[in-house]
Amino acid sequence: MAQAPLVQHLDLIAQAPGGVARLRELILTLAVQGKLVPQDPMETPVDVSAISAGINRLIDEGKVPRSRTTADVDQEASFDELPNGWVAVTASNVFVPRSGNSKLIKGKLFSESAEHLFPGYSASGQDVWLSNFEYEGTAVILSAVGARCGKAFLANGKWSAIANTHIIWPLLDLVLPEYSMLLLNNEDYWIRSGGAQPFVKVTETLQKPVFLPPLDEQSRIVTRVEELMQLCDALEVSGQLEGQQHAQLVGTLLGTLTQSETPEALADNWQRIATHFDLLLDRPEAVDALEQTILQLVVRGLLVPQDPTDEPASVLLQKIRTEKDHLIAQGKIKRDKPLPPITDEEKPFELPQGWELARFGDLAQISSGVTLGRKTPLSKPLLFPYLRVANVQRWFLNLQSMKDVLIDEAELPRFQVCAGDLLITEGGDWDKVGRTAIWRDELPTCLHQNHVFKARGVTAEWCPDWAELYLNSDVARNYFAASAKQTTNLASINMTELKHCIFPLPPLSEQSRIVTRVNELRALCADLRQRIVAAQLVQGRMALALTENMAP
Repeated sequence: MAQAPLVQHLDLIAQAPGGVARLRELILTLAVQGKLVPQDPMETPVDVSAISAGINRLIDEGKVPRSRTTADVDQEASFDELPNGWVAVTASNVFVPRSGNSKLIKGKLFSESAEHLFPGYSASGQDVWLSNFEYEGTAVILSAVGARCGKAFLANGKWSAIANTHIIWPLLDLVLPEYSMLLLNNEDYWIRSGGAQPFVKVTETLQKPVFLPPLDEQSRIVTRVEELMQLCDALEVSGQLEGQQHAQLVGTLLGTLTQSETPEALADNWQRIATHFDLLLDRPEAVDALEQTILQLVVRGLLVPQDPTDEPASVLLQKIRTEKDHLIAQGKIKRDKPLPPITDEEKPFELPQGWELARFGDLAQISSGVTLGRKTPLSKPLLFPYLRVANVQRWFLNLQSMKDVLIDEAELPRFQVCAGDLLITEGGDWDKVGRTAIWRDELPTCLHQNHVFKARGVTAEWCPDWAELYLNSDVARNYFAASAKQTTNLASINMTELKHCIFPLPPLSEQSRIVTRVNELRALCADLRQRIVAAQLVQGRMALALTENMAP
């Protein structure tokens, strides 16, 4: 009997990816093969000899067509050993299928079979397809066409076969209606055909055998299946609730870290939750949340200690201003309009010692890219690949499906990206606004289009890795979300809004230490995420092996 190991390993199977769905399939398979409940030798087997007489009686009564014939089943064609008291019978000698000729009846409600087989579809107030055949009693409604073909449910009462469905009901008192549901809801039983629009071959399938236990055993099987399916429901709900509760717990505890105002407070809060990391960080999405928390902490200067001997950021800021003035005087860059001073309300957090706040436009030279589809004649046209919004992701560049654009040779210095340039997306959907990645000379020559901004440092003392880190953090993302212009599903920022972005500037040495520390922590997160996924794969394979071993 497979009942004991099935129940014993329910939790392991259910926790694996797709585990509950596989568990339901396994329960149905075991049920119709006589492996869920023990056989009782005292029970009366199904009387196969009564089939011919019963069918002839129904033919005489006009309830089934006279063309129906009985057929013996080759016992060797069924599974090797039928359970004690079971018999093999051709399905067409047990079930009658009926689809009827569908016709359109305006405004008439049809049976709830559509709601079961086509979720989300409501017939109320709509034109619906009805069959000219109705059945009253207990039957199985089968979806015969489409993605849900082979799906069935038990119906009781008065039913019409809507388009693309069949009504299948027990022909004789050989099978309980509830047990017929178990037989006919086994998707592996049905013979399918078709490609994009698959369908089940009902008549052909019903020439296959079905295996019938005694009626009393059918009743016990139905009861046991209902119990196990209820357990599956509980496991499914428990898993959903656990996932929600886990995400809430992770969010709450990691939130205490981001609320820390000082490194000392952070150390206390970290210690409080560190002892529970084995429970908190047991799934990839929890590691994702931890990584984002790390980024929030590091851009506020809470994960790397300050060094009082570092040259303060105020000196770096003055060097940048001096160099910009020098480049403007040489005519190499244009003078921008002065940006407004930063108000107290705009300050994103309390600055660590030695840091300064500035607007991004005061620190970097920001430019837009080439406009596509220009009609101005080119004197010396050159063809180069260019970066689109789709190519610029957070932290990395996706150089698949690159496209080319023609520009004039004189425009190359303006639109070319160079090593260390930041590429910042203008917009799209919400997650695309302000996505930032560094160009690291991935291609010999590459341009950027006008929906991708380019930000370039004006001095050698410029750390693009720190800028990439900050612009991808929640602090900057919140600014972009608040500043973006939005339509129904899209959002975007313009160059002015990008230049106005508040930008914290640590001492240059500290920027380097922060970037190094973040790379280490992100590598640890990636390793942890990989280990969790590997463990889940092992768990999934183990669950698969268990279910395969339990099923004959």
